Amino acid sequence: MQNSFFDCSVDAASIRRRVLELDSAKVGFYSVGLYPASLAYNCAMQNAAGRLMLAARPGRDLLGAFSQDAIDSMDTGHVETVIGMGTSSQGGDQVPNTLRDLIQRCELVVLSANSNHVEEDLQEACRLRDELGRDQVVLACLAGSFNHDPISNTAYVLCEKQPNLAFFSGFHRHGALRNPFDSFTANFCHPNALTAMLGAQLLDRLSPNIQVAAGVHNVEGQYIKAAKNMASVFAGFGYAYHQDNPGVLPTLLTLLLDQCLDQAATVSMARTDRQKLYHRQPIPLTELGYAVPRIEATLVRDGDFEKVRDHTFSQLTAMVADVRGSMMLPVSGSPTRNFQAGQVLADKMRESGRCPASMEELEAWCEQAGLRKGALEGLKSLRYWPLIARQYAIPIHDASMVNLLYMAVYGRPAVKETAYRVMTESRELSNYCQESVRPTHARRYAEALQNLEVPEAMDLVVNAVIADNARRAMRGEVTLEEANAGLPAYLQLMDVIESQLDI
Repeated sequence: MQNSFFDCSVDAASIRRRVLELDSAKVGFYSVGLYPASLAYNCAMQNAAGRLMLAARPGRDLLGAFSQDAIDSMDTGHVETVIGMGTSSQGGDQVPNTLRDLIQRCELVVLSANSNHVEEDLQEACRLRDELGRDQVVLACLAGSFNHDPISNTAYVLCEKQPNLAFFSGFHRHGALRNPFDSFTANFCHPNALTAMLGAQLLDRLSPNIQVAAGVHNVEGQYIKAAKNMASVFAGFGYAYHQDNPGVLPTLLTLLLDQCLDQAATVSMARTDRQKLYHRQPIPLTELGYAVPRIEATLVRDGDFEKVRDHTFSQLTAMVADVRGSMMLPVSGSPTRNFQAGQVLADKMRESGRCPASMEELEAWCEQAGLRKGALEGLKSLRYWPLIARQYAIPIHDASMVNLLYMAVYGRPAVKETAYRVMTESRELSNYCQESVRPTHARRYAEALQNLEVPEAMDLVVNAVIADNARRAMRGEVTLEEANAGLPAYLQLMDVIESQLDI
């Protein structure tokens, strides 16, 4: 899919005109859910409504994502401004905008639907671009869950399937977006650095309260959003169930954050355009705010270094803040909806003394608590988790917390009983957090030390000590006091430094 602000022309004059057009361009949000509507309200509060257009899905109300209580608490003038963003004058009448209107009048269109509709919306938007001759309109999405193909029974990240699709993401709490004094950060990611920079500038101008930075990691951004929505459910559970056990929470929350980032780093390695992402950019990544152009992790396999993760995206502050913020219980206001789903899960598990019998029961619990299941992207993502883990070859030890949550919902009855104990008993949970992050092959020695009565376990430990002593003897590792007095002092010290610090 071609997705750029510019055509293939190399004529300087036409490019100059296009740059000036973009400088005053509008941004459109199609399929107005809670976030786009809250963003629009923020723009209305800041008298910055002129650059933003909205279009609701057919049959949907522009403010339908808000509760009536929330609407009643809004300023009437600001609400009218938001409604004005979603309508256009035709023949003297105000009619609702459509996706066609956004493609016709905006240079950047964000498809705001969730995973149920975003792929269809993307196909329709591409068709309209061709029909209207508006091929230089850039399309983006902000869906925070995985897509699923029922025919092949595969799950995937949409931006990985459509690598030129831009992604817009940042941490927000919807009620807070209606606070005229609070500020928020976000990232606009597109695999072309120049497109990313121009798109970020357009979004950054929507409101002085929202700072948008550019990035090239659209696939990683969308994966992180889906992963953090699942992690946010577990975080909400942890806060609610273990509120009297504060010792386990820092470990739990740190692990949830780290595993989201590690999973995304593994997914990053699966990008078919990864080399192009770093070597064929019109401007350096450091111009976008990356401190270094690349951060990679390697493992030694069969004596050779093998790259296994790409953490370059972790330099995008708003992207990481989105993960961290989604796992926090705010000082004021409400946590994210997925976090609230985790709180509901904790309350019901404490009340019933068991895990939910099924995803349907968990969704029913959430509905009873006033949470619409259609808005709980974390539960949607969890449904397809095994397919995603298989698709991107995510190591088990990098997803142990999501695996635990999955088993609590989808496991067999006996597995659910075990998952219940691990999730609800502080000691079991902290032990799980510590042990589950070790790769399977890295737990042999820890298990051997706990089973020294088994001959094979004792042999493993003895052989490790023998190998270590042999290595030390071959390298001549000694302390400063044991060093050969006949050597010059500087050589004695160099020998100790090289051996003790393993340089």
